[in-house]
Amino acid sequence: MRILISNDDGIQAKGINELVAALKEENELFVVAPDRERSATGHKITMHRPLRVTQWAYPGSKIAGWAVDGTPADCVKLGLEALLPAPPDIVVSGINQGPNLGTDVLYSGTVSAAVEGIINGIPSVAISLASYEYRDFSFAGELINKIVLSFGKELPARTLLNINVPPGLPKGIKTTRLGDRRYVNIFDKRVDPRGRVYFWMAGEPFDMDKDDPETDVWAVKEGYISITPVQYNLTDYNVMQTLQEKLRFL
Repeated sequence: MRILISNDDGIQAKGINELVAALKEENELFVVAPDRERSATGHKITMHRPLRVTQWAYPGSKIAGWAVDGTPADCVKLGLEALLPAPPDIVVSGINQGPNLGTDVLYSGTVSAAVEGIINGIPSVAISLASYEYRDFSFAGELINKIVLSFGKELPARTLLNINVPPGLPKGIKTTRLGDRRYVNIFDKRVDPRGRVYFWMAGEPFDMDKDDPETDVWAVKEGYISITPVQYNLTDYNVMQTLQEKLRFL
């Protein structure tokens, strides 16, 4: 398969290089990734300055790579429209260091790279190692290779798979929905040496439905791989119908 690989941790990150190693044997790979970390950029794109692109070498292989001074969404958009010689069969984003669970997917650069894929009608997968301390990406790499080889071409073009792999040996795989994740104690108020107040964003996750076995949050907490099908269409069709009925009386 022809695969476009991206991430939000940067082209030098361990996770993306483990992903390349896992997929390179049986596939034609193109890597278009940020030149540095771009975590939590969401689906931001660059419009008011030019994008700079540097070729990135993978010695001893035919893999084509580019480092882009933009966001993950920029990278996939640029890859699809300007850099790749032909459309890829699939976009794979990751392997991210840290989880992308619940409502965090709205902020995630990793997921946004995959969203850019499905916006363009390309089947896409985002994969994350759900830990900031555990750094063994090998199982996540093996998993994504199996998924791509087994049914990569059968994935729907308008729905991405958001995969979170727990640290250690997983108990199994769960198909899940996005959990309802909020954050508490988000801002740390501080004072700089000149007496000026500033705020440092931090916060701890608070999962509203952490005990619901249908959620990605529960699955990863319990040691399972979570695979969640995600769409970018945010329309609430139930409210749309109700609104249409109410508007009749205006």
